[in-house]
Amino acid sequence: MGVRRGERWIVRHVDITVDRGQLIYLIGANGAGKSTCAKAILGLLDIDEGTIERMSSLEVGYVPQRLALNPTLPLTVRRLMTLTGRFPKDHIESALAAVGLDRLGDPPVTTLSGGEFQRLLLARALIHRPDLLVLDEPAQGVDTAGSGVVLDLIQGIRRDLRCGVLLISHDLHAATSTGDDVVVLVPHEHDEPPPARPDPPAHLSRREARKL
Repeated sequence: MGVRRGERWIVRHVDITVDRGQLIYLIGANGAGKSTCAKAILGLLDIDEGTIERMSSLEVGYVPQRLALNPTLPLTVRRLMTLTGRFPKDHIESALAAVGLDRLGDPPVTTLSGGEFQRLLLARALIHRPDLLVLDEPAQGVDTAGSGVVLDLIQGIRRDLRCGVLLISHDLHAATSTGDDVVVLVPHEHDEPPPARPDPPAHLSRREARKL
C-alpha cells in the first residue's frame, strides 16, 4: 500500500500480513510513516496505492501513540473505559484484569503512573475482545522496567485471545527477540509518480532483521 500528501509519498510499497496469533513489529525512524501505516490499516486514512484486505467481521483494538486528556475533567479509570460506548461490566472488568489493573479500584486517571496509564489504554483496546490489536508505541514514556511489563502483557494477551498484534516500535532488539516478523520502514525520498514495477517491500524476518 502507499499513502501520499500531494505529490509526496509518505509511505510506499508497504506489504504487511498479520495472521491470528502473530506478533508483527513495524519499526523505523521518526518520519518513516509508521503511524500513517497504522491509521491506514485501521481505515482512518485513505490509501493512494494498493489494497488493504481485512477478514469479515474483524474486530480491531487500537492503542494510539498519544491520548490527550483534559486534566481538569474528573475522569476515573472505569469512566475512561466507557467513554467510547456502553459495554457489559464483565467485559470491562475482564479487560482491566488482563492488564493487571482490576485491583486498582477506580482512582482518577491523573493519579496513575505512566506505566499504569499505558496499561489502561491497552485495557480500553481489549473491551471488544479484538481479533487484531494495533499498538502505536505502547510503551512510550515508560521506563525500562515498565516497558518490559507492557510487552509481557501484550504477549500474554495475544496467547489468551489468539489475536494478531501489529506493534509499532523503535526497538529493534525487542522486535527481533519477541516478534514473529519485522517490517522495517525507511523515509520515502521519491516524489515521482508510481513506477510500473514497484520496488520490493522492506520486509524482514527475525533472522534477517538481526543482521541490521
